[in-house]
Amino acid sequence: MTEQALTIPERDWRKLLAAASGDAALLYLYQRAGGALDQAACALRLNQARLDCAVASLKQMGLWPEEPKPLRPAQPPVYTEADLIRAEQESDFPQLLGEAQRRFGRILSVEEAKVLLSLYDYLGMPADVISILLSYCIQRARARGSLRNPSMHTVEREAYHWADLGIDTMEEAAAYMQMQLDRQSRVGQIRQALQLGDRKLTPGEEKMVLQWIDWGFGPAEVARAYEKTCMNTGGLKWPYLNSILKSWHSQGLHTVQAIEAGDRAPGAAQKPGSQMGQLEMDAIRRMMQSQEG
Repeated sequence: MTEQALTIPERDWRKLLAAASGDAALLYLYQRAGGALDQAACALRLNQARLDCAVASLKQMGLWPEEPKPLRPAQPPVYTEADLIRAEQESDFPQLLGEAQRRFGRILSVEEAKVLLSLYDYLGMPADVISILLSYCIQRARARGSLRNPSMHTVEREAYHWADLGIDTMEEAAAYMQMQLDRQSRVGQIRQALQLGDRKLTPGEEKMVLQWIDWGFGPAEVARAYEKTCMNTGGLKWPYLNSILKSWHSQGLHTVQAIEAGDRAPGAAQKPGSQMGQLEMDAIRRMMQSQEG
């Protein structure tokens, strides 16, 4: 019987490498090879919590089969103070409200409490997921250099994003939060490589930096492109810097070593769509081995 090779698209394995999650990579390979998803925990020797986190990571990367989303009313209901009073008497909403107020360090206004009730009642988010959502929004604000807590409307927008992603368990919420905060940490490292001091990134700049991270670049590679940009233009020119990194990405040059080799031998770099190199294969192997022992 002839063995068939398992082909992995470049965009997929680059996302897996950037996420650095052995469980997610293992589950990706399992489902791509046609493994039965209801038998994944047993086949991969993962407990339910690790499996849920792996699924959440793949969902965040867009590498998990989409599931039909439950229908909800086109417009959320308009909550009243009477609805708040009823929720406080008939559910565990009071505990959630108290948790939110502890995290924000103040009493929520009536309108803010209505927003919280909307997440709990209209979106149907479990209280523990909302608790993680609140923590994530606060920590994200700190990572971006803000000393103020996010508004409840910011929390609401993020909640709708989570709902669209299908995040509705504590494990999925925790995995998503960890992945996003890790990305924010990488953004901060690249911001330092660009020698921006205390200046915050604009939304457009942050979007560009996140794209570089998705391409597989780290601070060292961005610093190399920054040096070239300054040498050739006399300063930080974002479009020029982005064009350098985009060119390296299209040639398959994602490490300082590969970039230096490409500079020494023009035309010798990998072409787009070429097979996975030894560096990437070794990285995936290390992720798999991290689950052993």
